[in-house]
Amino acid sequence: MFGRVVCGLVGRVARGGSRCFGSSQTRAVLVNTTRRGFASHKSPPESIPKYAAVAAVTVGAAAIMFAKDGLKPKPRPLVLEELEGAAVAEEKKFEQLQHVVDEPVKVEEEALSNVMKNEPETEVANETKDSTFNSETAPVENENANTEHTYIDSVESDPNAPLAAKYVIVGGGTAAFFAIRGIMDKDKNAKILVIAKENRLPYSRPPLSKELWFQSTDDDEHFTYEDWGGHKRKIFHRLANFFVDPQDLLSTDGSAVAIVTGATVVDIDHRQKILDLDDGRAVLYEKCLIATGGHPKNLPIFTEKPELNDRVILFRTLDDYERLKKLSNAGNTVAVIGGGFLGSELAVALAQNAKEKGSVHQVFPEVGNMAKILPEYLRVWTTEKVKATGVNVIANHVVKDAMLHDDGVQLILDDNTVVQADYVLVACGLEPNTQLAFRGGMEVDPIKGGILVNAELEARRDVWVAGDVASFYDVTLGRRREEHHDHAAVSGRLAGENMAGARRPYTHQSMFWSDLGPDVGYEAIGIIDASLPTVGVWAAATPNDTPKAATEQGNIRAGVDESNPESSSSTATNDNSNSSDDGSSETSSLASLQEEESVKKNTQNFGKGVVFYMRDQRVVGVLLWNVYNKIPVARKIIREGKKYDDESELTKLFKLHE
Repeated sequence: MFGRVVCGLVGRVARGGSRCFGSSQTRAVLVNTTRRGFASHKSPPESIPKYAAVAAVTVGAAAIMFAKDGLKPKPRPLVLEELEGAAVAEEKKFEQLQHVVDEPVKVEEEALSNVMKNEPETEVANETKDSTFNSETAPVENENANTEHTYIDSVESDPNAPLAAKYVIVGGGTAAFFAIRGIMDKDKNAKILVIAKENRLPYSRPPLSKELWFQSTDDDEHFTYEDWGGHKRKIFHRLANFFVDPQDLLSTDGSAVAIVTGATVVDIDHRQKILDLDDGRAVLYEKCLIATGGHPKNLPIFTEKPELNDRVILFRTLDDYERLKKLSNAGNTVAVIGGGFLGSELAVALAQNAKEKGSVHQVFPEVGNMAKILPEYLRVWTTEKVKATGVNVIANHVVKDAMLHDDGVQLILDDNTVVQADYVLVACGLEPNTQLAFRGGMEVDPIKGGILVNAELEARRDVWVAGDVASFYDVTLGRRREEHHDHAAVSGRLAGENMAGARRPYTHQSMFWSDLGPDVGYEAIGIIDASLPTVGVWAAATPNDTPKAATEQGNIRAGVDESNPESSSSTATNDNSNSSDDGSSETSSLASLQEEESVKKNTQNFGKGVVFYMRDQRVVGVLLWNVYNKIPVARKIIREGKKYDDESELTKLFKLHE
């Protein structure tokens, strides 16, 4: 018992002052001793002298190093009785550390229910093996249910509490949440600790630029909203009562998940399996997942002028949404810099929200909205659609200078045109958060920018990476890094399963979607690049061919089947159910639009259609414009890698008249 108690005390020194130790040898002895102490249920009496000796060295080293910070303790011989007395005082606090073991304890299946017993009765909480899991958000619980803790969006924890768990997840987003699901599915006694930089529980990001802006009434306090189909949902994946206090994690029966919010991991020692937090604490782990996502890129013209900081907004988090929504509600004019997914979605959302209270400008260097991904004829049509919502689209221009002017920002474009706005929203892409890779000796993709992982999403022994920050190898399309919700969900889920021993390769072909309001949207999969040759197949739309109608009919954007992480998007669909069995085409009346011929038709109303992105006569990407429930078909086409010598064959792949 004494040995374990001393190890607990040593562990506190390790966690509280590990960053103060200059000697890696001292740190290694300290950590290895700590791990042996709490990983064993019994310490033999003969180990007492060894633990006491190590403790003496450790505490003495701590005193020396802490003196550099101004504590300057008076050196004196270390008295063993004093050490034992202090250790006994810490016994209760550190008793929980005995429960971290190298292998999970086998328990009955009912143990999994312990972590769910306090969770609100929602469709997500009551999912079955064959159900489709909504990876975006969970429906709001029954209004008559106890909602005392319903909308707590962060969890407070003791900043001095010891932190240790078999599974530690760095990051608090969608990939982290689905990793929890994967771990719990494989390890029924899992103890999982999540370290989240934001002071929020894990939540879904897509609604921040979509549905939340199109509500009839604001509910920004609770962050509930209606999806396009009218279903009421909350943005958080799980509520506060799903999580246990970090101090209680190791002593909780069965599976348990704890979260520390508002903390950043600044260093990783993959050899000793230690994470250092920015508040000085250390975290011991057995298996670690890095799911740190990315941060928005800014432009030098803004970063080099600190006086503009309060007028420039980077959009990524729930806090960013709250700020932008309040500014828009107040009637401020916003200039959006960027013409991609996020910039175009937010420009339309701001215009919808502003109405007559403010105005929206959108400036980007490309020739039109989403010009990097859409073929030219569709880009022209989309740009006109964005303009019709009230956005002042300024294409083919870049901002060369910016300055404060009349309580706002004055933007000087490359042709000396002046754009005046109250605030500037920069939506120019995402930079993956790879800082831990450099600290932990992991390799960073020099082209894609993410942390390089193997087929099982592992970057180093017992360190996995998932979501936006992972650079993975696609056996069909080559090395890739994706920044989309579906990829975060599925890669997070698989990484979690692999952490718990599954050892499965990541072969998922992820999809993404974008909506310009409830009436126009698209889903896409594979390489969607406007520089590739494309073939488009189009048909007249019906009232059912909109994001709103599809959601009303049960289409769940980027839904992930819990029993099969590779199944994503919408209602379950047989891969062959939408293809003609006999090779005949029901779309013979549709035109196959070649890129160079289509510009003349830019005034056409593209109701619904499929765009195939070709490379070496093979389909490498598919964009479904107002076409839903067809992602499984598109995924199969890409995986097959078939050569299409006759492009008219592509018209047979989808039944757009259905």
